[in-house]
Amino acid sequence: MRFPSATRSDPRVDAWFSDPDNVLRRVAEPWFERMRNCGSDVRELLHDGWPTACVGDAAFAYVAAFRAHVNVGFFQGASLPDPAGVLEGAGKRMRHVKLRWGEPVQADALDALISAAYHDIRRRLASPDDR
Repeated sequence: MRFPSATRSDPRVDAWFSDPDNVLRRVAEPWFERMRNCGSDVRELLHDGWPTACVGDAAFAYVAAFRAHVNVGFFQGASLPDPAGVLEGAGKRMRHVKLRWGEPVQADALDALISAAYHDIRRRLASPDDR
C-alpha cells in the first residue's frame, strides 16, 4: 500500500497515542516507536484510524488498539519469517501479532518481525519486480 501523505512526524499519530480514554494505546506505543526508529526513511500517518509506518510512502506496519487487545500488524506479514510462530491471520498478505492485558509479550520475536518488515519493504522498493 502506498500513502503519498506519509510524513516524518504526523501530529495526528501523537494525538492518537495521547488519548486518555484508551489505555491500550499506550501498550501499542512502544512498538510503534520501534517502527519509527527503524531508519531515517520511515514516515507515518493515520490510515483507517491506526498509526501506520511507511518507508517513504510504502506501508510496512501499523498498530491498532481495540477494547481487549492490541494488534501490531504487518502489510506483507505473510512473507515474513516467523520462527516463534506469533503471527496471526490468514489473508493473502497481511498478518498481525495480538497483545493482550496480562499475557506475556514475546518481545524479541515482535522486535525481529518489525525489523524484518522494514527490511522487506526496502527490498521490495529496490526491486520493482517483487512488489
